[in-house]
Amino acid sequence: MVKVDDAVIARWETHGSRFEVLVDPTAAQQIKDGKDVDLSDKLALDQVFKDAKKGDQVSEEHLEKTFHTRDLIAIAREIIQKGEVQVTTEQRHQLQEAKRRQIVATIARNAMNPQTGAPHPPARIESAMAEVKYHVDPFRSVDAQVQEVLTKLRPILPIRFDVVRVKIKVPAQHFPRVIGELKGMGKISEESWLSDGSWSAILEIPAGVQTELYEKLNARTKGTAETALVK
Repeated sequence: MVKVDDAVIARWETHGSRFEVLVDPTAAQQIKDGKDVDLSDKLALDQVFKDAKKGDQVSEEHLEKTFHTRDLIAIAREIIQKGEVQVTTEQRHQLQEAKRRQIVATIARNAMNPQTGAPHPPARIESAMAEVKYHVDPFRSVDAQVQEVLTKLRPILPIRFDVVRVKIKVPAQHFPRVIGELKGMGKISEESWLSDGSWSAILEIPAGVQTELYEKLNARTKGTAETALVK
C-alpha cells in the first residue's frame, strides 16, 4: 500500500455529504485519464472519510446508501472519477511534468509541418508550448489538452495532425525482421511479393513517426529497404 505521507486526498461532495480517500497520486491521475487501474494497493488506508485530516470516517451504512455498495475499491474509484484530487505543490509539479511529457509525445507522434511534410521534433513542440504559456492540467486527459495545445500553437507554428502513406519495399530475407514492427506502427495495405522476391506494401502511419520508421527499416535491413511517400 502507498504510505499516508505519499498519498493525496481525493474528495467528492454529493447530496450534502463529503467523501474522501487517501490514494496514490499517480493512480489518481491515471483514473482521471480513463485508465483501468487496480486500486487494491493504491489506497493508503482502507477507509472512506468525511474529513481525512481529522480521521472522521463515513459509516458503512451511509456508504451503501450513497454508492449502493460497500465495496471500498468501487467506492474509491467513483470518488476519484467524480471528485477533485488535492495535491501538494511538489506533487502537482511532478504530475504536471509527467502529463506535459505525454502531451508532447502525442503531438510529436501524430503531427507534421504541412509546409514541409516533416514531423516536428519534441524539443520544438516543447519550446512552442512554453512560448504560448500553456498551463498543463495534471488531471485532465491528454487527448483533451492536445486539442487545446494545437489551437494555441497554430498561430506560431505550422502544425497539423495527419497521417502519411509510405510505400515500402523490403528484400525477402529481411521481411521476418520488420513485419512485426511495421504492423505495430500503422496500417498495412496493398501487400504483394514482387518478381525479384521482395515484399512490397503501403504503410499508413501518423505523420510524426516517419523518422522512427525510416530509422528502424534502415537498422533492420542494413539500409536495403526502399521507401517513398505516396501522395
